[in-house]
Amino acid sequence: MKAIEIKAFGGPEGLAVVDLPAPAPAAGQVLVSVEAVGVGGVDTLIRSGALASYGFTEGFVPGGEVAGTVTAVGDGVDRSWIGWRVWGSPGAGGGYAEHVVASAEGIVPLPAGLSAVDAVTLGSAGTVAQFALVHAHFVAGETVLVRGGSGSIGLMTVQLAARGGAAAVAVTTSSAERGERLRSLGATHVLDRSGNGGEGAPAGYDVIIDIVAGADLPAFFDKLNPNGRLIAVGAVAGQPPADFGTKIMAAFQRSLTFATFSLATVSETALRAERSEQFAAASRGELKTVVHEVLPLDQAVSAHRKMDAGEVFGRIVLIP
Repeated sequence: MKAIEIKAFGGPEGLAVVDLPAPAPAAGQVLVSVEAVGVGGVDTLIRSGALASYGFTEGFVPGGEVAGTVTAVGDGVDRSWIGWRVWGSPGAGGGYAEHVVASAEGIVPLPAGLSAVDAVTLGSAGTVAQFALVHAHFVAGETVLVRGGSGSIGLMTVQLAARGGAAAVAVTTSSAERGERLRSLGATHVLDRSGNGGEGAPAGYDVIIDIVAGADLPAFFDKLNPNGRLIAVGAVAGQPPADFGTKIMAAFQRSLTFATFSLATVSETALRAERSEQFAAASRGELKTVVHEVLPLDQAVSAHRKMDAGEVFGRIVLIP
């Protein structure tokens, strides 16, 4: 089968098309003939070598979510799954390929009205957004700032916060054109990347969902209301300064909270239920999937170049 492998850490040119043996499902797994692969920010970090300390090596096949048709099952899996169109995760990677294996416990059937492209645009991003808001103890009537609103996680956080009754949903983004698109999805205020601007924007926020991190993260503690919570769900700009916690300590009397959030801490049962609900909502038009571009699998290098350049609004999807 065709797959995309990281031949060398660094720039997108380190990705290469390779021929690999098709995998076989082990006990508890299904084999999926892939129709669509979501390209995520974590894929670019793995490719760059930034996550090598987490065990990722050259020779790795990226891709954490796919959609397609189940063609075989391993021991202990109901054979009636064969022929179903599903969303699935091959785990930490392996999705940039024509065939992948995924845990049967985590696969989610696709509603008739939802395409494979839409499924991989929503599947991971929607659950990160939802459970990050839960992790932040967000409730209706609170103000929310989404730092990094133009990526798939940010776009879903905007929609879910608005649907959840936020009093205001502010976003940081890089252009007025992107800001208008974010407004159409539920944003009430558009800020620049430093979190400034936005006529009539709240003076402070009860919840900040941060996909960016990086050197500027500590400045956003100043934008929290008393008892405010900042939840980091990504680090597309890299790690924050080593001493960023001193900013929270300096604001001791404001009772601020900083936390990280990963889907790894959510049970498969809860993830599957949430994805099923979101897929159904998307098929009814109640949630909007935003696809930046659909590219053939062998153009993964081009996809990663666009990601690195910050050109992407929504999600790039690869098609084997």
